[in-house]
Amino acid sequence: MTPTLSPTAQLTALDRCDRCGAQAYVRVVLVAGGDLLFCGHHFREHEARLRPLALDVQDETGRLTEPAPVPIED
Repeated sequence: MTPTLSPTAQLTALDRCDRCGAQAYVRVVLVAGGDLLFCGHHFREHEARLRPLALDVQDETGRLTEPAPVPIED
């Protein structure tokens, strides 16, 4: 059975990868407590080892390929 967690706030530019300091797009909440933040690159590198330890994975890497908003001109 997978536990249901309350929604976690979206990651922002202030959230930094624990490995390299780049902007974090993935939060891994650990079963043992606490969480880790990763850029897309480092999450992919360590994903296989992290998944068994994770209670939840908040993956926002899809935001990397979203088109930038178009400014509205007056």
